[in-house]
Amino acid sequence: MTDTGSGLVVVGASLAGLRAAEGARRAGYQAPITLIGAEPHLPYDRPPLSKDFLTAAGPPTATLLREEAVLRDELALTLRLGTTATALDVAAQIVVTDSGEVSYDRLIVATGAAPRTLPGTDRLSGVHALRTIDDAHAIRAAIDGGARTVVVGAGFIGSEIAASAKKRGSEVTVVEALATPLARAVGEELGLALAALHERHGTRLRVGVGVERLEANGVGAVTGVRLADGSRIDADLVVVGIGVAPATGWLAGSGIELGNGIECDENLATSAPNVWAAGDLVSWPNATTGLRMRLEHWTIAAEQGGAAGRNAADPDAATPFTTVPYFWSDQYDKRIQFVGVAEAADETTTVIGDLDSDSFLVLYRRGDRLIGALGLEQRGTVMKFRHLLAANAGWDEAMSFAKERAAAAAAKAAAAR
Repeated sequence: MTDTGSGLVVVGASLAGLRAAEGARRAGYQAPITLIGAEPHLPYDRPPLSKDFLTAAGPPTATLLREEAVLRDELALTLRLGTTATALDVAAQIVVTDSGEVSYDRLIVATGAAPRTLPGTDRLSGVHALRTIDDAHAIRAAIDGGARTVVVGAGFIGSEIAASAKKRGSEVTVVEALATPLARAVGEELGLALAALHERHGTRLRVGVGVERLEANGVGAVTGVRLADGSRIDADLVVVGIGVAPATGWLAGSGIELGNGIECDENLATSAPNVWAAGDLVSWPNATTGLRMRLEHWTIAAEQGGAAGRNAADPDAATPFTTVPYFWSDQYDKRIQFVGVAEAADETTTVIGDLDSDSFLVLYRRGDRLIGALGLEQRGTVMKFRHLLAANAGWDEAMSFAKERAAAAAAKAAAAR
């Protein structure tokens, strides 16, 4: 059965999808908007799942992005939650779902990304990824049951889960196949500096070794992690944080160009007519950096969703989506922030603090330009460098500003003594 309603259909009821619907309404779109989401829950915020949700003293609850009354009454959305998109017919302009077909005049794809898993672990109990609120409930319950925790992957999500489990009293080991955690995201030197947070807080860190297999008892419950070097770590809970893959499987055969996610143009339009995309699965040319990028950051999903909604609402007035990449991570009550890109940096310079401390700021240079900034416990300062990056600031200008911030920080510290 086909739902013959017209208008805008947004597939993906998380941050990017919700912001797309909001962006379309704010741009004056008056036709019907249908929001399709695979989970039965109202749109909720995912970043707290690896932090506050796991560490809350009382019963944890999801942080809703909008109350149902706002979605239905103020935004006038038709909600199709608990509904999974399974195929797309771009010629007929129909989204095929597990509960019927939905026609569209305009479509925004915001199905995000799915966690990568370890082969052969789908039937083991005690093994989880963290993507949904249901995952978070299961992980928290295991921690509270006294589980010995192994986190596979020392990226930002894995590190946040490890920090939260440690704070909640679990015995925690993090296993990372790379010799230096986070090296691809922030560079070798800074990856080592951030990884040291684990060791300073009593979390064991095994690097440069992969997982050979998970071991289980007779009833299929995980009991340990066997590493490639032959060693074994006891575990009652294994959380797999080895990255995500764009959730584009349902688009196979649709004709939409796929590569590193959905290949979009600068306006977030796909290769199919009347179809745009937003969020973790979008690869697009970012004029601010001069690079084609696919980013799995909360800020990008929010900004990109709004832009896709505006462009879909009025394609004739579409504007390119450009942004300075920004992400943050909270670990052991410390905030890590990064703006810009670390790729192909010629030099990094520490301008506040030092890399052995719990507070520092580092700038990344390529040629005579500032290309990035990373801060640990530099909450206000890092965002000021995002503005400098947006203005295409030169290295000398960035260093001059950094010296001003360093002097102000030193003065504040002296006054506090």
